[in-house]
Amino acid sequence: MTDEKKFFGFLPAFVRRPSRQSRGVVEEEKSELDLLLRKIKRIDVISNRLADDVFNGQYRSAFRGQGVEFDEVREYAEGDDVRTIDWNVTARSNKPYVKRFSEERERSILFLLDVSASSLFGSKTSRLETATEVAASLMFSAVKNNDKVGLATFANGVHDYYPPRKGRNYALKLAREMLRATPFREKTDLNAALEFVNKTLIRRAVVFVVSDFYTPRLSETLVFCKRKHDVIALSIEEPVEAAFPNLGFVTLRDPETSATIELDSGSKRVRQAISERMRRRREEVKANLKEARVDLITIENGGDYIQPLRMFFKSRRRP
Repeated sequence: MTDEKKFFGFLPAFVRRPSRQSRGVVEEEKSELDLLLRKIKRIDVISNRLADDVFNGQYRSAFRGQGVEFDEVREYAEGDDVRTIDWNVTARSNKPYVKRFSEERERSILFLLDVSASSLFGSKTSRLETATEVAASLMFSAVKNNDKVGLATFANGVHDYYPPRKGRNYALKLAREMLRATPFREKTDLNAALEFVNKTLIRRAVVFVVSDFYTPRLSETLVFCKRKHDVIALSIEEPVEAAFPNLGFVTLRDPETSATIELDSGSKRVRQAISERMRRRREEVKANLKEARVDLITIENGGDYIQPLRMFFKSRRRP
C-alpha cells in the first residue's frame, strides 16, 4: 500500500463496480450487509449504555427551557398575570380568561452530518465513522427522552434530509442511513447547510453540526441560525494533523479538490509548518464559533468520545 493510500485511508466508494448480475457482486453485497448490521448492533449497544449510564439525568437538564407552547385557556383567577389574558375569549364569554403555557414536552434534535470527501480521512478510522457513532449515541439519548430526531447530510449543500420524528425505529433508520452515506467529492459549504436549516425548521430546535469544519469562513448565516436554534458544534479532529508523522517523501491529495502535493515529511521544519497551519485553522474555527456563541465539543477521531460528551452535558447542567 502506498503512503498516500495509507495516509488518507480512502474507502472504495469511488470505485466503479461490475454488473449486479455477477455472483461476485451478490456475495460482496451480502458481506457489506452483514457488516452494516454488525455496525448497527454495536452502535445500538453502545448508545443504550451511554444513554443509561453517562447521560442519565443530564440530557434533559442540558436542553431544558428550549421554549414554551400553548397549553389551554381557563377562567381568570386572583393572582394571575394580567398580561396572559386572552382578550378574544374574554370578549366572547364576557368573563376574563387567561392563556396557560407549558414548557415544550418534546424537542426536535437535528443532526447536520458532514459527508464531504474530507470525512474519509483518518489514521485509525475515518472521520465519518466516528461522526456516525457519536451522532447515533446522541440520537438514542434523545429518543429515550421522548424527543424527535432528524438528519441532514451535507457537503457543498444539503444532499439528504430526514425531518425530525419520534421513535426508536426512526432513529435506527437514521443510523443506517449514516452508515450507508457515501462521501461526495465536493468542498464543504457549512453556510449553505445552515441556510437550509433556517428555511426548513420553523420551530426552535437543537442542531448538532458534526463536521471537521474544513469550510470557508462561517458567515452571518451561523449567527442567524444560533438566534433561532440551539446550535452545537461537534468537531471531529484527526490527531495526525496536530502532530504530522514522519513518513518520508509522500504525495498528499486533497480529497475534495483532488489537488496533490509532494513533500518530505522527514523534515522537521516541514512537519512543524503543517502542524502550525492546522493549529491556526482550528483557532480560526474556534474564534468564529465563539463569536456566534456556539458551544464547541471537540472529539478525537478514533478516540474516546464519552468523556467530551460527559463534560459538555455537565457544563450545561442547570439547578
